[in-house]
Amino acid sequence: LMHVPNAESRIQEVGLISVEEDQEGNVLAELPERPAGADPLIVSAHLDTVFPPGTDVTPRESGEVIRAPGISDDGRGLAALLALARVLAEVPLPLTIPLLFVATVGEEGVGDLRGVRHIFREGGRGARARGFISLDGVGLDRVINRGVGSTRLRIGVRGPGGHSWTDWGLPNPIHVLGRIVAELENLPLPSTPKTTATVARWGGGKSINAIPQEAWVEVDLRSEGQAELTRLEEDLLIGCRRESGVTEGEAEGQGHSLSLDVTELGRRPAGTTDPGSPLVLAALKASLAVGAAPQLMSSSTDANIPMSLGIPAITLGAGGNAGGIHTLDEWYSNRKGPEGILRALLTLLILDQEPI
Repeated sequence: LMHVPNAESRIQEVGLISVEEDQEGNVLAELPERPAGADPLIVSAHLDTVFPPGTDVTPRESGEVIRAPGISDDGRGLAALLALARVLAEVPLPLTIPLLFVATVGEEGVGDLRGVRHIFREGGRGARARGFISLDGVGLDRVINRGVGSTRLRIGVRGPGGHSWTDWGLPNPIHVLGRIVAELENLPLPSTPKTTATVARWGGGKSINAIPQEAWVEVDLRSEGQAELTRLEEDLLIGCRRESGVTEGEAEGQGHSLSLDVTELGRRPAGTTDPGSPLVLAALKASLAVGAAPQLMSSSTDANIPMSLGIPAITLGAGGNAGGIHTLDEWYSNRKGPEGILRALLTLLILDQEPI
């Protein structure tokens, strides 16, 4: 619940009931008069930010702009979720679809979507959900119906090490990783579905005059297609084993002067919600109704998990404008902010007439 103290009490204040915090830290709640006998539509926003504990998140107002780390991602989504819940709790709208409101944890970075994974685990509250809407960030145009999958790996190579002059010729882990990186750069990457491979971090060695004993790189593989993402990972691992001299199935360093260690840092499945699904069509209609020009887009959000399970899911911006995302200078302006809440409400009302 980083940066969102008393999340349960804030949700109770807007009129929701059956408020509970689950084992992962997600907060779940329902409307007072929940229609019975039907699977819920989940409406969510995420509680976490990219910033570490102790970050000063005190809002600083300057005219129409409010600055604070995390205020748009996903402070705006949380504010819209609470506003939407308050409207539905106070106004007697004839909704027949049961709604489950969820504030999730672990959406950002190394959180690896752990909160929403818990919701949609076998036997979880989301396992039989009819659909999922995530309110994430700002704007009115985005209707995210494609989940960008990602695989994040740390590749480590260890060797005997030695003096850069007297032991020259011993295998050098950095040299090995350099060849692996070069191979990764030359792997064919499909443009459709879009697929990318990024070497994000690199380290190793202790001294300028020593052959390093260990070195590592961290890579971020992404694709809109799960098959392409799996194939890219397989090709990378083949290159790692070839350059390190360790074949698949061998024990680390067994009979070799080098050892290879590949550690998974994160894995997000790719997925798609059909553009013709009632959920997507309802969001498009609602966007047009508030004067937006909606675009179907791809991104990596909480919606990836239900998409990958075949559950209709989308992510919507929650209105307003923002900048400096994921920096200490992150800011939010509420221009066209109310329209974002109205768009979410209209999406639910349209779905109620044209259910999933």
